[in-house]
Amino acid sequence: MDSEHSPSLPCRSADTWETGIDKYLYAMRLSDETLMDIMSRFKKEMKNGLSRDFNPTATVKMLPTFVRSIPDGSEKGDFIALDLGGSSFRILRVQVNHEKNQNVHMESEIYDTPENIMHGSGSQGILITWTKRFKASGVEGADVVKLLHRAIKKRGDYDANIVAVVNDTVGTMMTCGYDDQQCEVGLIIGTGTNACYMEELRHIDLVEGDEGRMCINTEWGAFGDDGSLEDIRTEFDREIDRGSLNPGKQLFEKMVSGMYMGELVRLILVKMAKEGLLFEGRITPELLTRGKFNTSDVSAIEKNKEGLHNAKEILTRLGVEPSDDDCVSVQHVCTIVSFRSANLVAATLGAVLNRLRDNKGTPRLRTTVGVDGSLYKTHPQYSRRFHKTLRRLVPDSDVRFLLSESGSGKGAAMVTAVAYRLAEQHRQIEETLAHFRLTKEMLLEVKRRMRVEMEMGLRKQTHDKAVVKMLPSFVRSTPDGTETGDFLALDLGGTNFRVLLVKIRSGKKRTVEMHNKIYAIPIEIMQGTGEELFDHIVSCISDFLDYMGIKGPRMPLGFTFSFPCKQKSLDAGVLITWTKGFKATDCVGHDVATLLRDAVKRREEFDLDVVAVVNDTVGTMMTCAYEEPTCEVGLIVGTGSNACYMEEMKNVEMVEGTEGRMCINMEWGAFGDNGSLDDIRTNYDKLVDEFSLNAGKQRFEKMISGMYLGEIVRNILIDFTKKGFLFRGQISEPLKTRGIFETKFLSQIESDRLALLQVRAILQQLGLNSTCDDSILVKTVCGVVSRRAAQLCGAGMAAVVDKIRENRGLDRLNVTVGVDGTLYKLHPHFSRIMYQTVKELSPKCNVSFLLSEDGSGKGAALITAVGVRLRGETSS
Repeated sequence: MDSEHSPSLPCRSADTWETGIDKYLYAMRLSDETLMDIMSRFKKEMKNGLSRDFNPTATVKMLPTFVRSIPDGSEKGDFIALDLGGSSFRILRVQVNHEKNQNVHMESEIYDTPENIMHGSGSQGILITWTKRFKASGVEGADVVKLLHRAIKKRGDYDANIVAVVNDTVGTMMTCGYDDQQCEVGLIIGTGTNACYMEELRHIDLVEGDEGRMCINTEWGAFGDDGSLEDIRTEFDREIDRGSLNPGKQLFEKMVSGMYMGELVRLILVKMAKEGLLFEGRITPELLTRGKFNTSDVSAIEKNKEGLHNAKEILTRLGVEPSDDDCVSVQHVCTIVSFRSANLVAATLGAVLNRLRDNKGTPRLRTTVGVDGSLYKTHPQYSRRFHKTLRRLVPDSDVRFLLSESGSGKGAAMVTAVAYRLAEQHRQIEETLAHFRLTKEMLLEVKRRMRVEMEMGLRKQTHDKAVVKMLPSFVRSTPDGTETGDFLALDLGGTNFRVLLVKIRSGKKRTVEMHNKIYAIPIEIMQGTGEELFDHIVSCISDFLDYMGIKGPRMPLGFTFSFPCKQKSLDAGVLITWTKGFKATDCVGHDVATLLRDAVKRREEFDLDVVAVVNDTVGTMMTCAYEEPTCEVGLIVGTGSNACYMEEMKNVEMVEGTEGRMCINMEWGAFGDNGSLDDIRTNYDKLVDEFSLNAGKQRFEKMISGMYLGEIVRNILIDFTKKGFLFRGQISEPLKTRGIFETKFLSQIESDRLALLQVRAILQQLGLNSTCDDSILVKTVCGVVSRRAAQLCGAGMAAVVDKIRENRGLDRLNVTVGVDGTLYKLHPHFSRIMYQTVKELSPKCNVSFLLSEDGSGKGAALITAVGVRLRGETSS
């Protein structure tokens, strides 16, 4: 080991040094290479302790503490802490208030633990093993909380609510975490030694769940109990172990902690004296007595100025009459033993810091370590040497060390205070989110109500006042595979529209070939006159026909018109109202097919046969039905939501005739507009509705579709932030902006492949500086909102498939639903939850879902093809 990294050795004749102290202590002087090796061994031990497969045989136990959060400064309350960890124990009263100066007031009383009680009978933390000379029987393997509860009950003169069982190392981290929220490691170097740190839950096999972090108590004192440190243990370490209360256990602790350091030095001095290298070979009974040379003596001897003087006094007390050279040598021995301890602890802490850095995926770690323990605090050189070694071993970490004040007592109170804060927050959060959690009974009730509304829409008598309009589409048949020909399709549903040429070929190899061009509709035309709007559409059709080189023969056309229409026949649809920013005059109340035909006549360039006016949901069903004959339902869950299905003509009272079936465009987005869903709508739903462009309308759609889910989440996040559950109570300007939390963020945040770091990155785009706990809560909120949407959608769909089954008097129905829409396609869980809901609510239906490719274009052409086929059949 080079001199810079060695203990500074006092001047002395080289011969004596080489033949004397070095002979015994060379093995204790560890090179950086060895320390790096120990660091990687400990890193491996940590991994084993966290893994379900290796934990049973791992020596470093990596115990979950169930402490999931460090203080955030808002803790308050009055707590009693009990601190048992050595030959005395303390009872503390800790008052925490969260005013500006984060005040913590403590009063404590110390009581001795009599020797006979430490070794007597022990009358949810399960004690694994006693250490530090405790041997009380009947306690190992028992839950110490239950034992304490029982003892309190036995007395009967007071009661206490035991909230937390706290390991002293965790208490140290929590105490420091109250003052520095960057603190995520606790370290004790005192009578014993241990460390804890905040680990990602996804790496902790022994605990359910993979969101967030939990403090892991490493119990690193047992490092080496499996023989992994044999190459660096010395004869003195082995002798210490043999004479201890727990031979073969806590081997690392016995090499580094204050409880054993004085004893290690004593054993070395005895051996050297026996060999005549010290005290002229004198060995006194005191020198041979265990416990006569303490770690406090090591600290005193290593003091810079008075160290040699202290050495003389201490050695004289042991009766060995030391010479000046003896004092220098003993100071050396102390230095090398304590320096080894600092080096070894730096190596194990280095492994913890490397793990934290890897978990965070950052090139440089910035963190705070809370430290306690008499060796670290009172030894004159220890902390400086330890920090220096650590900086060399982990140069890519910036570590701040924060000395804990009364870590174990104040820390126990802080863990309790955090637990109280989290429990209260959790209760309030759960209370809020419970309104979104729908039971099977509630969903069955939604299904029943949807069914009632469907019946009202279908009946002549109640149709006018029905909110679910159940509009006849005049599509009477799904494709049968004989359709063939070239068809034009027009798809108008927003600021852009498409013109398509669809070539359908039947026979053994059925094919559908499509060509299309997209055209913009300028805002002045969207909001101008109806004549201007339809003239613009026809001029775009003219351009497309030229582009495809097919201007000439009169072609059949299907018109996908995604606005609410009342159809009187397949080729006629009267516009009920404009939506999506359209305001063209002289259109509402008119047949859109006629408006299109009139515009074609005005142009006098070509002729069109407008065969069908098509709703996009019906188009989706038809597209899927071409691939899958059992498809008789269409569903769209995207920006908006709607469904259609094949109803028996005898139930469609708004249309003449009772034979066969007809596709009914439900317009189910309006379900609940009559107040029938008010008992499950939350305050957040009401807020979203109130500030929408069509308040009071499309209430079901506003609970389930992509246009609104992000807005529901945003309103919940604002409420939670105001209550101090999120973002430290700070509402960012972007979060105040309506519509900023897009539904695509829900899909991203809920993706199982996304780590919380990426969730934080998404929130950062919204100006939200989130902690790990914030990210978990945001993910939870997104989850309950999208889950409810999928369940409501499933309840509506269950009403539809059960109606089809009952219409046909079947015991079991096999049916396929053609689906389109960005929410259904892109959200990671929506389709699965919806499917499960339908299965649960309609157990007599086997429902498959088939994703539609281009329902609005291809579907319009197929409806037109079916219309042309049926027209031919009736004329022949």
